[in-house]
Amino acid sequence: MNIELIYEDDWLVAVNKAAGLLVHRSWLDKNETRFAMQLTRDRVGCHVFPVHRLDRPTSGVLLFAKSAEVARRLTLAFTERQVAKSYLALVRGYMPAQGSLDYALSHKLDKIADKFADTEKPPQPAVTHWQSLAQVELPFAVSKKHATSRYSLVRLNPETGRKHQLRRHMAHLFHPIVGDTTHGDGRHNAFFRRQFACERLLLHAHQLRLTHPVSGDPLLLQGELDPSWQSLICEFGWQRALD
Repeated sequence: MNIELIYEDDWLVAVNKAAGLLVHRSWLDKNETRFAMQLTRDRVGCHVFPVHRLDRPTSGVLLFAKSAEVARRLTLAFTERQVAKSYLALVRGYMPAQGSLDYALSHKLDKIADKFADTEKPPQPAVTHWQSLAQVELPFAVSKKHATSRYSLVRLNPETGRKHQLRRHMAHLFHPIVGDTTHGDGRHNAFFRRQFACERLLLHAHQLRLTHPVSGDPLLLQGELDPSWQSLICEFGWQRALD
């Protein structure tokens, strides 16, 4: 399995992570043998250091550093919110044109990965901004309450980076992300699997904007949508929404 390289210089490397690929070895799946960190190392021929994370089912831009010092600078930039993150998501229902959600999230613990984490941590501040890019109404009664089903393509810009923040925030707004098996709507997930052969979470880390940690130049990193996403964009006539 290869990995798509979207940027490389003497200090950084960015890849377009596929949905379903773990960033690095994890207790979440002891039997997994392929990881984005390992594949990136093999691709560029040197050790790489992760500076942020993407959930396993989320695709998109994943940034690594080639040294511990550069990794430290980048990790600090993410922590201090100096990196602008932009995601694309397909959600249930018609989202308002734009808006923001400031809604603190409790610290969700994984039974394995967070075995030794602090169980008393208070809810953490979490802020997400959104912009609705396109909408579609399909002639299928996925819910018994409605004869048709509506969906929106949205751009999500999180200010903070809490665990499952975008998935939990969209669910809180009653516009869950399609394909989310934890916080989403199982009926709509099943409909997309059946009607469009779409088996994945429709959340994609589209862009990172940051200042290069060594040169100081502005840097825009963008990961293109995979065939599953592109098929839906074409099916719903949303091509111009991404121009």
